[in-house]
Amino acid sequence: MLFSRSKTRVAMGATLATVALFAAACSSSSSTSSTTTTGASTSTTLPTTNIATQSTVASVAALVPASISKTGQVTFAMDATYPPDEFIAPGSATIVGMDADFAVAIAQTMGLKAILKNVTFDSIIPGLQAGKYDVGNSSFTDTLARQKVVDFADYFQAGEAFYTKSGDTTTYSSLESLCGHSVAVETGTVEQTDAQAANKSCKKANNQGVTVLSFADQNAVNLAVSSGRADVGFADSQVSGYVVTASNGEFQLSGTAFNEAPYGMATQKGNGMVSAVAAALTQLQSNGTYTAILKKWGLESGAVQSIVINGATS
Repeated sequence: MLFSRSKTRVAMGATLATVALFAAACSSSSSTSSTTTTGASTSTTLPTTNIATQSTVASVAALVPASISKTGQVTFAMDATYPPDEFIAPGSATIVGMDADFAVAIAQTMGLKAILKNVTFDSIIPGLQAGKYDVGNSSFTDTLARQKVVDFADYFQAGEAFYTKSGDTTTYSSLESLCGHSVAVETGTVEQTDAQAANKSCKKANNQGVTVLSFADQNAVNLAVSSGRADVGFADSQVSGYVVTASNGEFQLSGTAFNEAPYGMATQKGNGMVSAVAAALTQLQSNGTYTAILKKWGLESGAVQSIVINGATS
Protein backbone atom coordinates (compact mmCIF):
# COMPACT_ATOMS: atom_id res chain seq x y z
CA MET A 1 0.00 0.00 0.00
CA LEU A 2 1.07 3.58 -0.50
CA PHE A 3 0.48 5.15 2.87
CA SER A 4 -0.39 2.67 5.61
CA ARG A 5 -2.42 -0.49 6.08
CA SER A 6 -6.12 -1.28 5.52
CA LYS A 7 -8.78 -1.59 8.32
CA THR A 8 -10.03 -3.22 7.07
CA ARG A 9 -11.23 -0.84 12.25
CA VAL A 10 1.74 2.82 17.57
CA ALA A 11 2.31 0.78 20.44
CA MET A 12 3.43 2.85 23.43
CA GLY A 13 2.74 -0.03 25.74
CA ALA A 14 -0.37 -2.10 26.35
CA THR A 15 -2.40 0.79 27.69
CA LEU A 16 -5.96 1.79 27.08
CA ALA A 17 -4.90 5.12 25.63
CA THR A 18 -3.13 3.49 22.69
CA VAL A 19 -5.97 1.31 21.57
CA ALA A 20 -7.61 3.61 19.05
CA LEU A 21 -4.58 3.14 16.86
CA PHE A 22 -5.09 -0.60 16.85
CA ALA A 23 -8.82 -0.84 16.21
CA ALA A 24 -9.65 -2.38 12.93
CA ALA A 25 -10.35 -1.52 9.95
CA CYS A 26 -14.28 -2.87 9.99
CA SER A 27 -28.24 -14.80 12.90
CA SER A 28 -28.52 -15.83 16.39
CA SER A 29 -29.97 -14.74 19.63
CA SER A 30 -27.59 -12.46 21.44
CA SER A 31 -27.11 -10.11 24.34
CA THR A 32 -26.43 -6.53 23.29
CA SER A 33 -25.60 -3.21 24.89
CA SER A 34 -25.39 0.39 23.64
CA THR A 35 -27.29 2.12 20.88
CA THR A 36 -26.61 2.95 17.26
CA THR A 37 -26.88 6.10 15.17
CA THR A 38 -29.39 6.43 12.38
CA GLY A 39 -27.65 6.72 9.02
CA ALA A 40 -28.70 7.06 5.43
CA SER A 41 -31.89 5.32 4.40
CA THR A 42 -31.50 1.63 3.71
CA SER A 43 -33.72 -1.32 2.95
CA THR A 44 -32.37 -4.49 4.51
CA THR A 45 -33.71 -7.96 3.79
CA LEU A 46 -32.03 -10.49 6.03
CA PRO A 47 -30.99 -13.86 4.61
CA THR A 48 -33.09 -16.76 5.85
CA THR A 49 -30.43 -19.47 5.78
CA ASN A 50 -30.21 -21.36 9.06
CA ILE A 51 -26.72 -22.21 10.28
CA ALA A 52 -26.54 -25.69 11.79
CA THR A 53 -26.15 -26.01 15.54
CA GLN A 54 -22.66 -27.22 16.36
CA SER A 55 -21.78 -30.13 18.63
CA THR A 56 -19.15 -29.67 21.31
CA VAL A 57 -15.70 -30.77 20.18
CA ALA A 58 -13.74 -31.96 23.20
CA SER A 59 -10.34 -31.12 21.74
CA VAL A 60 -11.47 -27.54 21.12
CA ALA A 61 -13.15 -27.17 24.51
CA ALA A 62 -9.94 -28.31 26.19
CA LEU A 63 -8.11 -25.31 24.75
CA VAL A 64 -10.41 -22.73 26.34
CA PRO A 65 -8.75 -21.06 29.35
CA ALA A 66 -10.26 -22.27 32.62
CA SER A 67 -11.12 -18.70 33.62
CA ILE A 68 -13.47 -18.55 30.63
CA SER A 69 -14.79 -22.11 30.46
CA LYS A 70 -15.86 -22.07 34.11
CA THR A 71 -18.33 -19.27 33.34
CA GLY A 72 -20.15 -21.42 30.78
CA GLN A 73 -20.09 -18.65 28.20
CA VAL A 74 -17.91 -16.69 25.80
CA THR A 75 -18.40 -12.94 25.57
CA PHE A 76 -17.90 -11.54 22.07
CA ALA A 77 -17.56 -7.77 21.58
CA MET A 78 -18.47 -6.10 18.30
CA ASP A 79 -19.54 -2.74 16.94
CA ALA A 80 -22.80 -3.74 15.29
CA THR A 81 -22.94 -0.93 12.74
CA TYR A 82 -20.91 -2.66 10.03
CA PRO A 83 -23.17 -4.74 7.76
CA PRO A 84 -22.96 -7.41 6.50
CA ASP A 85 -20.28 -8.32 9.05
CA GLU A 86 -22.12 -7.27 12.20
CA PHE A 87 -25.23 -5.14 12.56
CA ILE A 88 -28.57 -4.87 14.35
CA ALA A 89 -31.46 -6.67 12.68
CA PRO A 90 -34.14 -4.15 11.63
CA GLY A 91 -36.87 -3.80 14.23
CA SER A 92 -34.98 -5.65 16.94
CA ALA A 93 -32.00 -5.49 19.28
CA THR A 94 -30.44 -8.67 17.90
CA ILE A 95 -26.94 -8.61 16.43
CA VAL A 96 -26.76 -10.43 13.10
CA GLY A 97 -24.21 -10.82 10.34
CA MET A 98 -21.21 -12.92 9.45
CA ASP A 99 -19.40 -12.34 12.73
CA ALA A 100 -22.51 -12.96 14.81
CA ASP A 101 -22.99 -16.34 13.14
CA PHE A 102 -19.32 -17.19 13.64
CA ALA A 103 -19.52 -16.23 17.31
CA VAL A 104 -22.42 -18.57 18.02
CA ALA A 105 -20.88 -21.46 16.07
CA ILE A 106 -17.50 -20.99 17.77
CA ALA A 107 -19.05 -20.95 21.23
CA GLN A 108 -21.12 -24.05 20.49
CA THR A 109 -18.01 -25.89 19.30
CA MET A 110 -16.42 -25.00 22.64
CA GLY A 111 -19.48 -26.25 24.51
CA LEU A 112 -20.28 -22.75 25.73
CA LYS A 113 -22.95 -20.09 25.25
CA ALA A 114 -22.21 -17.05 23.08
CA ILE A 115 -22.91 -13.65 24.61
CA LEU A 116 -22.78 -10.89 21.99
CA LYS A 117 -22.11 -7.34 23.17
CA ASN A 118 -22.67 -4.31 20.95
CA VAL A 119 -20.07 -1.71 21.93
CA THR A 120 -18.17 1.12 20.28
CA PHE A 121 -15.39 -0.10 18.04
CA ASP A 122 -12.51 1.64 19.75
CA SER A 123 -13.53 0.25 23.16
CA ILE A 124 -13.10 -3.39 22.18
CA ILE A 125 -9.34 -3.80 22.57
CA PRO A 126 -9.33 -2.01 25.96
CA GLY A 127 -12.12 -4.39 26.99
CA LEU A 128 -10.06 -7.40 25.92
CA GLN A 129 -7.05 -6.08 27.80
CA ALA A 130 -9.15 -5.58 30.93
CA GLY A 131 -10.76 -9.02 30.68
CA LYS A 132 -14.21 -7.54 30.09
CA TYR A 133 -14.61 -9.44 26.80
CA ASP A 134 -13.22 -12.79 25.70
CA VAL A 135 -13.18 -12.26 21.94
CA GLY A 136 -13.33 -9.18 19.75
CA ASN A 137 -14.81 -10.10 16.38
CA SER A 138 -15.67 -6.83 14.74
CA SER A 139 -13.94 -6.82 11.35
CA PHE A 140 -10.49 -6.31 12.87
CA THR A 141 -7.59 -6.35 10.48
CA ASP A 142 -4.66 -8.29 11.90
CA THR A 143 -1.57 -6.06 11.89
CA LEU A 144 1.84 -6.35 13.52
CA ALA A 145 1.10 -3.22 15.54
CA ARG A 146 -2.09 -4.67 16.98
CA GLN A 147 -0.35 -7.95 17.76
CA LYS A 148 1.62 -6.08 20.42
CA VAL A 149 -1.51 -5.91 22.57
CA VAL A 150 -3.82 -8.72 21.34
CA ASP A 151 -3.61 -12.08 19.57
CA PHE A 152 -5.50 -12.80 16.34
CA ALA A 153 -7.05 -15.90 14.78
CA ASP A 154 -7.18 -14.90 11.10
CA TYR A 155 -10.30 -16.10 9.28
CA PHE A 156 -11.17 -13.75 6.40
CA GLN A 157 -9.62 -11.49 3.74
CA ALA A 158 -10.90 -8.00 2.98
CA GLY A 159 -9.78 -4.85 1.22
CA GLU A 160 -10.76 -1.19 1.42
CA ALA A 161 -13.10 0.74 -0.87
CA PHE A 162 -14.58 4.21 -1.34
CA TYR A 163 -18.22 5.14 -1.92
CA THR A 164 -19.93 8.44 -2.77
CA LYS A 165 -23.38 9.86 -3.34
CA SER A 166 -24.82 8.61 -6.61
CA GLY A 167 -24.06 10.91 -9.51
CA ASP A 168 -20.72 12.08 -8.12
CA THR A 169 -18.33 12.05 -11.08
CA THR A 170 -15.11 12.11 -9.03
CA THR A 171 -13.33 8.76 -9.02
CA TYR A 172 -11.58 7.75 -5.81
CA SER A 173 -9.29 4.89 -6.73
CA SER A 174 -6.39 5.27 -4.30
CA LEU A 175 -5.35 7.12 -1.20
CA GLU A 176 -3.72 9.80 -3.35
CA SER A 177 -7.11 10.51 -4.93
CA LEU A 178 -8.29 11.88 -1.57
CA CYS A 179 -6.05 14.95 -1.93
CA GLY A 180 -8.18 18.09 -1.67
CA HIS A 181 -11.30 16.20 -0.55
CA SER A 182 -13.12 15.35 2.68
CA VAL A 183 -13.47 11.71 3.71
CA ALA A 184 -15.66 10.10 6.38
CA VAL A 185 -14.30 7.16 8.37
CA GLU A 186 -15.14 5.22 11.50
CA THR A 187 -13.06 6.19 14.53
CA GLY A 188 -10.29 3.74 15.39
CA THR A 189 -10.19 2.02 12.01
CA VAL A 190 -7.19 1.66 9.77
CA GLU A 191 -9.19 3.59 7.19
CA GLN A 192 -8.86 6.49 9.61
CA THR A 193 -5.11 5.86 9.91
CA ASP A 194 -4.78 5.62 6.13
CA ALA A 195 -6.74 8.82 5.55
CA GLN A 196 -4.66 10.71 8.10
CA ALA A 197 -1.47 9.46 6.46
CA ALA A 198 -2.86 10.53 3.08
CA ASN A 199 -3.46 14.00 4.49
CA LYS A 200 0.23 14.32 5.37
CA SER A 201 1.39 12.91 2.05
CA CYS A 202 -0.97 15.12 0.06
CA LYS A 203 0.18 18.24 1.89
CA LYS A 204 3.79 17.33 1.22
CA ALA A 205 3.13 16.61 -2.45
CA ASN A 206 0.82 19.44 -3.49
CA ASN A 207 -0.30 21.39 -0.41
CA GLN A 208 -3.82 19.99 -0.83
CA GLY A 209 -4.57 18.11 2.34
CA VAL A 210 -7.36 15.68 3.17
CA THR A 211 -10.14 16.65 5.57
CA VAL A 212 -10.59 13.53 7.68
CA LEU A 213 -13.96 13.32 9.47
CA SER A 214 -14.16 10.48 11.99
CA PHE A 215 -17.35 9.14 13.54
CA ALA A 216 -18.23 6.68 16.28
CA ASP A 217 -19.98 4.19 14.01
CA GLN A 218 -20.53 3.32 10.36
CA ASN A 219 -24.09 4.67 10.31
CA ALA A 220 -22.76 8.13 11.17
CA VAL A 221 -20.17 7.79 8.41
CA ASN A 222 -22.96 7.04 5.93
CA LEU A 223 -24.93 10.05 7.14
CA ALA A 224 -21.93 12.34 6.64
CA VAL A 225 -21.71 11.26 3.01
CA SER A 226 -25.45 11.41 2.32
CA SER A 227 -25.72 14.89 3.85
CA GLY A 228 -22.79 16.20 1.83
CA ARG A 229 -20.66 16.88 4.87
CA ALA A 230 -18.06 14.46 3.47
CA ASP A 231 -17.20 13.98 -0.20
CA VAL A 232 -16.54 10.28 0.14
CA GLY A 233 -16.97 7.40 2.58
CA PHE A 234 -14.15 4.95 3.27
CA ALA A 235 -14.66 1.45 4.71
CA ASP A 236 -13.79 -2.19 4.21
CA SER A 237 -14.60 -3.35 0.69
CA GLN A 238 -17.47 -5.68 1.56
CA VAL A 239 -18.98 -3.08 3.90
CA SER A 240 -18.80 -0.33 1.29
CA GLY A 241 -20.45 -2.71 -1.16
CA TYR A 242 -23.21 -3.52 1.31
CA VAL A 243 -23.80 0.16 2.09
CA VAL A 244 -24.26 0.86 -1.62
CA THR A 245 -26.55 -2.13 -2.18
CA ALA A 246 -28.75 -1.25 0.80
CA SER A 247 -28.97 2.48 0.07
CA ASN A 248 -31.78 2.35 -2.51
CA GLY A 249 -29.59 4.10 -5.06
CA GLU A 250 -28.35 6.85 -2.75
CA PHE A 251 -24.72 5.71 -2.87
CA GLN A 252 -22.34 4.33 -5.49
CA LEU A 253 -18.96 2.63 -5.28
CA SER A 254 -16.02 4.70 -6.48
CA GLY A 255 -12.96 2.99 -7.91
CA THR A 256 -12.04 -0.58 -7.02
CA ALA A 257 -11.04 -2.30 -3.80
CA PHE A 258 -7.41 -2.21 -2.69
CA ASN A 259 -5.13 -3.03 0.29
CA GLU A 260 -6.39 -6.57 0.92
CA ALA A 261 -5.50 -7.79 4.41
CA PRO A 262 -6.58 -10.50 6.88
CA TYR A 263 -9.37 -10.12 9.40
CA GLY A 264 -8.64 -11.65 12.78
CA MET A 265 -10.71 -12.46 15.84
CA ALA A 266 -8.90 -10.72 18.69
CA THR A 267 -8.25 -12.17 22.14
CA GLN A 268 -6.36 -11.04 25.20
CA LYS A 269 -2.64 -11.22 24.57
CA GLY A 270 -1.05 -14.42 25.84
CA ASN A 271 -4.04 -15.95 27.66
CA GLY A 272 -4.34 -18.87 25.22
CA MET A 273 -7.87 -18.14 24.04
CA VAL A 274 -6.64 -17.49 20.51
CA SER A 275 -5.71 -21.18 20.15
CA ALA A 276 -9.23 -22.22 21.11
CA VAL A 277 -10.79 -19.76 18.67
CA ALA A 278 -8.48 -20.90 15.87
CA ALA A 279 -9.26 -24.56 16.57
CA ALA A 280 -13.00 -23.85 16.56
CA LEU A 281 -12.75 -22.01 13.24
CA THR A 282 -10.73 -24.88 11.78
CA GLN A 283 -13.46 -27.27 12.88
CA LEU A 284 -16.07 -25.05 11.21
CA GLN A 285 -14.05 -25.17 8.01
CA SER A 286 -13.83 -28.95 8.09
CA ASN A 287 -17.56 -29.50 8.59
CA GLY A 288 -18.72 -26.93 6.02
CA THR A 289 -20.15 -24.39 8.46
CA TYR A 290 -17.48 -21.81 7.66
CA THR A 291 -18.44 -21.84 3.98
CA ALA A 292 -22.16 -21.84 4.82
CA ILE A 293 -21.80 -18.68 6.92
CA LEU A 294 -19.85 -16.83 4.25
CA LYS A 295 -22.32 -17.92 1.57
CA LYS A 296 -25.27 -16.80 3.70
CA TRP A 297 -23.92 -13.25 3.77
CA GLY A 298 -22.55 -13.19 0.22
CA LEU A 299 -18.95 -13.07 1.41
CA GLU A 300 -17.48 -16.20 -0.17
CA SER A 301 -14.77 -14.17 -1.92
CA GLY A 302 -13.16 -13.46 1.45
CA ALA A 303 -12.67 -17.13 2.39
CA VAL A 304 -9.22 -18.27 3.52
CA GLN A 305 -7.77 -21.73 2.98
CA SER A 306 -6.66 -22.18 6.58
CA ILE A 307 -6.94 -20.45 9.93
CA VAL A 308 -3.70 -18.77 10.99
CA ILE A 309 -2.73 -17.24 14.33
CA ASN A 310 -1.13 -13.78 14.13
CA GLY A 311 -0.57 -14.07 10.40
CA ALA A 312 -0.05 -10.38 9.60
CA THR A 313 3.19 -9.44 7.89
CA SER A 314 2.93 -5.68 8.28
